Amino acid sequence: MVTIRRELPDDAEQIAGVHVRAWQAGYAGIIPAEVLDRLNVNAWAQRRREWGTADDDHPFTTYVAEGPHAVEGFVSVGPYRNDQDHDDLDPAYGEILAMYVDPEHWGTGVGRALMTAACDHLADGGRNELRLWVLEENVRARKFYEQAGLTADGERTTYTIPLSGGRDPVALEEIRYSAVIG
Repeated sequence: MVTIRRELPDDAEQIAGVHVRAWQAGYAGIIPAEVLDRLNVNAWAQRRREWGTADDDHPFTTYVAEGPHAVEGFVSVGPYRNDQDHDDLDPAYGEILAMYVDPEHWGTGVGRALMTAACDHLADGGRNELRLWVLEENVRARKFYEQAGLTADGERTTYTIPLSGGRDPVALEEIRYSAVIG
């Protein structure tokens, strides 16, 4: 059984660990292995602290799914980012910016609990539409979102991943999913 609660500053390392492990497992075969292999939990935790994701005045709220011994997943939710720009927010719509579950806990209900927390948060804030972006090739995530009632709404963009050595970045297609909530 997990408990859903808001992120605390001391959660940064555990959230970053979930984030990195979920990227490495979930994006294997989609994102180049060299990119996944160089992901660094300490660097991602530091970035969370610098962004102030646990601060009460941050525009996005992160909820964690805490199991008996550790954080098993997290979801970050808030106002919709026009063109995925953190400085251009549309409060009329809600967005899930990130939702990741530790691969050890895939299929256990952690993701559903986090989705419920995100939708409740948005509905409580007066938002009745949820949007999110997902890599087109991420079939597992797309199935999860579709089972949660979201559908692809026709919007598309490109997510660019830089490569080392001056090589051209990898461009991955993203599609937007949306649903009426509340």
